Amino acid sequence: MTSVMWFRRDLRLADNPALRAAADDGPVLPLFVLDDRLWGPAGPSRRAYLAASLRSLDASLRQRHAGLAVVHGDPVEQVVAAARAAGAGAVHVAADYGPYGSARDEAVEKALADAGIDLVRTGSPYAVAPGRVTNGSGDPYKVFTPFSKAWADHGWRAPVDAPSGGSWLTTDDLKGQDGAGPLHPVEVPDVDLPEGLALPEAGEAAALRQWESFLDDLDAYDEQRNDPGKDATSRMSVHLKYGEVHPRTLLAELGQRRSAGARSYRNELAWREFYADVLAQKPETAREYLRPEFARMTYDRPGEDYDAWREGRTGFPIVDAGMRQLRATGWMHNRVRMIVASFLVKDLHLEWQHGARHFMRWLVDGDLASNQHGWQWTAGCGTDAAPYFRVFNPTSQGKKFDPRGTYVRRWVEELADPQQVPDPHEPDAETRDLVGYPHPLVDHKAERQESLDRWQAIR
Repeated sequence: MTSVMWFRRDLRLADNPALRAAADDGPVLPLFVLDDRLWGPAGPSRRAYLAASLRSLDASLRQRHAGLAVVHGDPVEQVVAAARAAGAGAVHVAADYGPYGSARDEAVEKALADAGIDLVRTGSPYAVAPGRVTNGSGDPYKVFTPFSKAWADHGWRAPVDAPSGGSWLTTDDLKGQDGAGPLHPVEVPDVDLPEGLALPEAGEAAALRQWESFLDDLDAYDEQRNDPGKDATSRMSVHLKYGEVHPRTLLAELGQRRSAGARSYRNELAWREFYADVLAQKPETAREYLRPEFARMTYDRPGEDYDAWREGRTGFPIVDAGMRQLRATGWMHNRVRMIVASFLVKDLHLEWQHGARHFMRWLVDGDLASNQHGWQWTAGCGTDAAPYFRVFNPTSQGKKFDPRGTYVRRWVEELADPQQVPDPHEPDAETRDLVGYPHPLVDHKAERQESLDRWQAIR
């Protein structure tokens, strides 16, 4: 039976159960739909990276005498048209648990059924699909630690190899089949990046090279992962975002290691799956407060302070370094993400959605579940069991996690010269004027108290 493999967040050949299921059916048409509902809000980083990843997947398929059929439009129309043109009996996908993706798939499934075609879901972008891990009462977990233990106890299947044989269809093979006429494939769009923005290499092969490189330093991960001045993190988030590698592939390797670094990294993968589970259970939290009482708090409106935060001009070096790294690379160190998020919500008193939206525009690894719930965790209105009064002091955080000032000097050009700026985390007023670096936007101690006062008002 001919089938369609509809690629979405699984832009790879290896460890792709949906692709294996499609290949087991018979000839396969590889398909990707450029969906304006996703492409439009993505921002330049994700658009450019997706385009590069699609080209990489197409090149891999062409080595198998196939190629990726890219079409543009409403998936409900385009997927049905592709399946009819191919004379397919089934369309294979990895299940999508996101708010838009799950609703889209239900609509596509209905349209396919009306045409006598099945939508077959196999696997997901996660080691354990959202909804699988529940407590003793059958309810989803609300806090990470018990979730992570149950997640590890649940376990996951071993990775599967890429299809070794099978046959593939190209758009040239489809003309006239089932009386449906040819598809109208489009070129993968060229995306011009803003000046100064450079992104990592995309594709399955690049993902595996990055993973192998990180494994050399895995044992030190637990000790060094919070130091943004060191290249001690995996940089795998973007590859996981687009499914250029499956988390099971990483977990299989981690399962052979017994170091604290391996355990710590597995914990980070669990966080990703926890946030996906929370969003699947409460899709409204992509935009709304997980803890609704925080919507009653008094917040300020975005203005010049917000612009200074976005542009890395707050006068707090670790905050500015993070925001400038984001605009230069489409990525930010995770510890710094928490610091800059805390500053926006608790020093500038803006709602978390403003920061989350800015991140989703510029992050190349912008994942809706991880981003929105990471922001809510830091803002104190999410899954964190700690109380709201945890407020990150940006100066002490910088000194603690970037003790040599390596990170700040790398990204804040004004503070780069140790001869002019002996202390990059707390330069005095004279030094700031000398090098042209802004004075602090706010008094952190006063704004911390203001945040706590506003919190008390809604208790």
